Parts: sequence; C-alpha cells; structure tokens
Amino acid sequence: VQLQASGGGLVQPGGSLRLSCAASGRILSIGIMRWYRQAPGKQRALVATIYSGGTTDYRDSVKGRFTISRDNAKNTVYLQMNSLRPDDAAVYYCNALITSDGRRGANDYWGQGTQVTVSS
Repeated sequence: VQLQASGGGLVQPGGSLRLSCAASGRILSIGIMRWYRQAPGKQRALVATIYSGGTTDYRDSVKGRFTISRDNAKNTVYLQMNSLRPDDAAVYYCNALITSDGRRGANDYWGQGTQVTVSS
C-alpha cells in the first residue's frame, strides 16, 4: 500500500490550493484519513481529519478556510485550502488507516509530503 500526495506549490497570501492523496495497493478498506503539516523547526501537527462516514474535524486555525473530503471509490482524500496565510506554509502529509490484503488488521500509512509555500 502506498499514499501519493500531490497539489502543493507556491501561492500568494489569500490564495487557494487543493491537495490530493491517493492510496493504492491491495486495499480492502480505509478508515480515518488525515492531513498533517510540519513547518521548519516545528513538530508535525494535525490539520484535518475525516472519518469513514464523512465526519470531519479541523484544528482551530484552519476552521472556515480548509475543507477535507474523500472519494472512497478512488481511495483519495483531498484538502481544499482557501484564504491561505504565511503561517500555513509547511510540508503537508496525508495519513490513513488502511486494511489491506495480506497484512493483519488496520495499519497506519503516510504519504511522502507535499510542500506548500505561501508568499508574496
């Protein structure tokens, strides 16, 4: 199983980006999917969570600006980021709890990270 994140880039303050993270492999089911971010010199922080039923949760600083969604048919999670601010700049990582064929139980998988830069 692999998670492939994409969609990062350079954007001006106030701009928007949409991150995607696609899971591939011998997947039986995907539970919780999350986006984290890590800025230079800081610990990795949880940004948004979406449960298998569609319930979502966000860190306070992104509420009202970011939207997490998922397409279960495509095994993909998205993060729509609007009104971006310089303090949103970080490497963004996707994370998912996946049950796969050939491995016992649900296991934690991480994407490779995608850089988001917010600068004028």
